[in-house]
Amino acid sequence: MRKWLPLVAICLGAFILLVDVTIVNVALPRMADDLHASFSSLQWVIDVYALALAALLMVTGSLADLFGHRRLYTAGLTVFALASLACALAPNAAVLIAARGVQGAGGAAMFATSAALVSVTYKGRDRGVAFGVWGAVNGAAAAAGPIMGGLLTEGFGWQSIFLVNLPVAALAVALTLRVLPAGARRKGSLDVPGALVFTVAAAAVTYALIRGGEHGWGDGLTVTAFVVAGVAAVAFVPVELRAPQPMLDMALLRRPAFAGLLTGALLYQMAAFGGMVFISLWLQNVLGLSPVRSGLALMPLAGTAFVVAAVAGRFMHRLQPRVPIGVGLIVIAAGSLMLWATVHPGSGQSALFAGLAVAGAGVGLTTPVLVSAAVDAVPPARAGMAGAAVNTFRQLGLTLGIALFGAVFTDRLRATHSLRAGYASGIDRVSLLCAAAALVGGLTVLLTLRPSRSEAPAHDAATPLPRTTASR
Repeated sequence: MRKWLPLVAICLGAFILLVDVTIVNVALPRMADDLHASFSSLQWVIDVYALALAALLMVTGSLADLFGHRRLYTAGLTVFALASLACALAPNAAVLIAARGVQGAGGAAMFATSAALVSVTYKGRDRGVAFGVWGAVNGAAAAAGPIMGGLLTEGFGWQSIFLVNLPVAALAVALTLRVLPAGARRKGSLDVPGALVFTVAAAAVTYALIRGGEHGWGDGLTVTAFVVAGVAAVAFVPVELRAPQPMLDMALLRRPAFAGLLTGALLYQMAAFGGMVFISLWLQNVLGLSPVRSGLALMPLAGTAFVVAAVAGRFMHRLQPRVPIGVGLIVIAAGSLMLWATVHPGSGQSALFAGLAVAGAGVGLTTPVLVSAAVDAVPPARAGMAGAAVNTFRQLGLTLGIALFGAVFTDRLRATHSLRAGYASGIDRVSLLCAAAALVGGLTVLLTLRPSRSEAPAHDAATPLPRTTASR
């Protein structure tokens, strides 16, 4: 049992940081009342957390490679816990939003290092099991957020959704310092120019997507943010090529396998979770379910993902990563198509069960292998960078999906005279887009993650990579 204590420490941190992506959703009305703030202004309580995660993942991953994954993970847990306390004690909306931004920074440090910690702690069959459980926790956490948020808010007040993080983070820190290995550290210094340029690019594109979904794509600030993001993204390439120790080794992007993993990560998160917010709105605004019952209606996805990931993790080490990732994405596409076929104006919540369960099976297959494949594709000293890159693309995929699907959903609502018909039509279109994104992602992974004769399988960490510029 002792050998699994490190996994417990890692999963505790992963759970609270991912739960906090969605746990706030159902508490916003109570927050608006208590803090005398508008509901729309408090949307930034959700958005600033996603913004900080997306913008800082690569930077914290690079810092983890320099100073040690365990050290950055512990620092992230500490910052996350202190920011959670500040959120609970916030006297007004401005303080709450600022504290959520800091919480997102701590979450980025945890998110960037958790997969690397699993990778260096476990080997062989144990590693497959560990990534299976870790992936199951990842898949279940986001879906569990609305349920936990509803129960805590209704029972103890909205402050409790932040206070509950404190004992969990304290336990995770204690276990981390006691049972997790310090891990490898890379000599050198932080690529400050690259970190600044990438942070600006990630923050600007995330802000543009959030604002565009709320104020329209022709809005002045939306267009400006997209321009800033584009300029920073273009500048990032020459900055990294000239850096003696780049934050992101650009040679890795020339590897079809690594580029395919990044593409798969973006489309996976978009397809699997980008439409959940609109289904949740349908359950509450049309079917009249409470926040707790609405969260329970989404449990087929979380429950199936947890079971499939935990069971499949025992066998993942026998397969090339392209199989579970590619097949998992195609299964998500099948689940989305089932939602498209079953949800109509007269549907009840039971219309969701089969499609969500099938999509959850795809999530359970994909999540444990997606990050571990990227981590295994680089030397151990760059594991933080690889894990952070994949998780950055996952976060951007979720933000992009919510923004784009939100525009489609709103358009369908305006095109119909009935609220029930408008919601059903919106979920219909969003489900089709999710299916298309998942199918493209699955085919991309299956076509690009084909190991050559001269290259070791990406999932076999015991076999060293060839000494090329791409694996320096």
